[in-house]
Amino acid sequence: QVQLVESGGGLVQAGGSLRLSCAASISIFSINAMGWYRQAPGKQRELVARITGGGTTNYADSVKGRFTISRDNAKNTVYLQMNSLKPEDTAVYYCNVRHIWGADYWGQGTQVTVSS
Repeated sequence: QVQLVESGGGLVQAGGSLRLSCAASISIFSINAMGWYRQAPGKQRELVARITGGGTTNYADSVKGRFTISRDNAKNTVYLQMNSLKPEDTAVYYCNVRHIWGADYWGQGTQVTVSS
């Protein structure tokens, strides 16, 4: 059973920063990719950022230049540094891990609220 433990959400004013962390209970070598998704009220879950085992990253257009995804292989952890936050970034953020065998695992979600 893979467990993902997220932390770092909270309330911040527009223009502020937050860093999300997600620690996985499996070896980084069993992971194909790690990423962050978000879901705002009344909207579908969407990809925010993703990083592969080889370090390739991709971002949603709405966060490019403001968010940075990174991973610490020694800690089996992925981070999402969020700068210049906007009210429209308000959502529940979910960590995702894609196992090398194809299975997807999700964290419990962490609330990010950006006030104007």
